[in-house]
Amino acid sequence: MMRNLKHGIFTMLLLGCSSQLFAQSKYEYGLDSQRQQGVPQGKVTQYRWETSKIFPGTQRDYWIYVPSQYDKSKPASIMIFNDGGGYVRDNGHSRVPIVFDNLIHQGKMPVTIGIFINPGVIPAEQPDGKPRRNRSFEYDSLGNQYARFLIEELLPEISKSYNLTDAAQGRAICGLSSGGICAFTAAWERPDYFSKVVSYIGSFTNIRGGHVYPAIIRKAEKKPIRVFLQEGSSDLDNLFGNWPLANQQMAAALKYAGYDYQFVMGTEGHSGRHGGTILPEILEWLWRDHPKTPDNMK
Repeated sequence: MMRNLKHGIFTMLLLGCSSQLFAQSKYEYGLDSQRQQGVPQGKVTQYRWETSKIFPGTQRDYWIYVPSQYDKSKPASIMIFNDGGGYVRDNGHSRVPIVFDNLIHQGKMPVTIGIFINPGVIPAEQPDGKPRRNRSFEYDSLGNQYARFLIEELLPEISKSYNLTDAAQGRAICGLSSGGICAFTAAWERPDYFSKVVSYIGSFTNIRGGHVYPAIIRKAEKKPIRVFLQEGSSDLDNLFGNWPLANQQMAAALKYAGYDYQFVMGTEGHSGRHGGTILPEILEWLWRDHPKTPDNMK
């Protein structure tokens, strides 16, 4: 189990315990990130959202992945990916549809609908104007606004077409950079809704106040969330802060407060490559307590 974590890329990972992992400089995609013969493929469909009241004036693309094992009579787990366009491509940094196909087929994660959401864009008001990106406002801001966008607007719309779980234990959220802190913020604000978080190179720095999280985590009542943090030793160091240090401080705070978490420190810079190559192992850890029901056992 957990190929990359056992075969020379990382030091030992103990499931359910806090640990720090150190990676080699080269990250390669394993078999679970590649198409496998005999594994049924899910379907990805693209949509457009233009009617947000929480982020008025914004437009965004989003994609829905539905595994072949989905049965509308049974609630499916969900996993949301911020900056979804980077995750949904078969040749992207994480190859999520391929990984989902393989892990769901093997019973290493539940039947899960993937929801890949791009940040909002405000169209130009003049013909020669440029659209305004709403990404930093949506992702780097603290508070419940983005969680409300998901819970009150987008997910109810998706639920009209798909049977989605009502249980927080069946909902996860993932993001990279500012999308990573956004994923954590959504779960922090609404742990009754999101119980699992994955952050690649999360921007827990002072872009819009996210540097305060380690202190808040240490002092606040523990919340029922599981957190995976991935960071690179060559990540950013600029006027907003030092990304490797900020993520180490997050990991230390989570450890101090007794959270179910993992922290992986590799050697990459501000890139999704490292997190993407270990996504199968991340997901196996994240969903480790779900009932194991591979296709051939149904």
